[in-house]
Amino acid sequence: MTDWQDMTAADLGRGIDAGEIDPVALTRTYLDAIDAHEHRDRIYARLTPERALAEAEAARERARLNLRRSPLDGVPISWKDLFDTAGVVTEAGSKLLDGRTPDTDAEVLQAATHRGLVCLGKTHLSELAFSGLGLNPRTATSPNIHDPDNAPGGSSSGAAASVAFGLAPAAIGSDTGGSVRVPSAWNDLVGLKTTAGVLSLKGAVPLAANFDTVGPLGKSVEDAALLFAIMKGENPIDMMPGNLKGRRFARLTTTALEDLRDDPRSGFDHAVQRFKEAGAEIVDIAVPELETAMALSAILYSAEAYGTWKDVIEANPDAMFAEILARFRSGKAFSAADYVAAWHTLERCRTTYLQATAGFDAVLCPTCPITPPNVDRLMTDSDYYVTENLLTLRNTRIGNLMGVCALTLPTGTPSCGVSLMAQPFDERRLLRLGLAAERALA
Repeated sequence: MTDWQDMTAADLGRGIDAGEIDPVALTRTYLDAIDAHEHRDRIYARLTPERALAEAEAARERARLNLRRSPLDGVPISWKDLFDTAGVVTEAGSKLLDGRTPDTDAEVLQAATHRGLVCLGKTHLSELAFSGLGLNPRTATSPNIHDPDNAPGGSSSGAAASVAFGLAPAAIGSDTGGSVRVPSAWNDLVGLKTTAGVLSLKGAVPLAANFDTVGPLGKSVEDAALLFAIMKGENPIDMMPGNLKGRRFARLTTTALEDLRDDPRSGFDHAVQRFKEAGAEIVDIAVPELETAMALSAILYSAEAYGTWKDVIEANPDAMFAEILARFRSGKAFSAADYVAAWHTLERCRTTYLQATAGFDAVLCPTCPITPPNVDRLMTDSDYYVTENLLTLRNTRIGNLMGVCALTLPTGTPSCGVSLMAQPFDERRLLRLGLAAERALA
């Protein structure tokens, strides 16, 4: 691995700006590293080398003329294979979409390209993004950075693996119930779950459109902040150094701290202690309405997901992994009346939650209550698969159900993250706070 492969996207951008890094050489370095990597085919569904080199050539010329379009102009990144790429197959990890080739880029990819980012290629994911484990026997299961025999986390599994294994400086994934945050946590990365509606989903293959969000995965909070601003078409976020002195954090005790395995508990406790030492106030809070909201997950997620995909699924159900097929089909059990009533109840729970947490800078919880399970056991033990899959997404789903933005940071305990959740549409403040938290954890 070259020094470039160890660097953050932001540092690579600064190197390009200083004339120390050539975008074409940088892109070739990553393409060569991908081609030579033992897990290439488990991480990337397909590469876009011609596009990448053409974009890098244009970035090189802009840098020469001092006309760079963003701090990441000329930096190559990977894209989850549910974001449309013009003329390139986009299958969302599903044999149901075999050969699907869109005519135009997804809007967030258009925005990134306009600001100078280079598209390396498309990464593997869970089938139609409907699993937190990242297990996909129909296309490929990406490796976990700590043990390739363990689950990588999903559904943005290849996105996380591409960054963790040094095959992309950063990646773009999606998060419907934890699909950016879980693989980020399990591969010791930073991951941002944005508020639903903040970033465009046009040209992104849907799972449950009311919960789907776009988010970056990277090596630093600064990378996440830069990518967020670029995809939103905004100026970079002011990331001046700050600290946690006087910040008020709510440690969420409802649901989020139940059934924690030893390592996630240790990692979370360590993070909380570091935040305290940095001057933050930690207050335990309970929000009982969360339990009501969590009980609605099966209705809200599976009914919408099955309603979105039922015709495609039932035309060829044998193309799907049985566990994912069963999860989609569970949506058949609910009526339209059940679904509408569940949304009314969820809105009331959201109102209570947002009121209870409004006085805090962020709400803290372990990103995931478990560490990555073994892939072979998941494939041979159905009960284990169901239990681990539901536990995997339990804490992250809180953020999606409550409609907030959330950031996961590595705690220093392998595969264990700490999540900071903020109010809806408060990404810019959350990212500045995340920078201070990241420094407290360093």
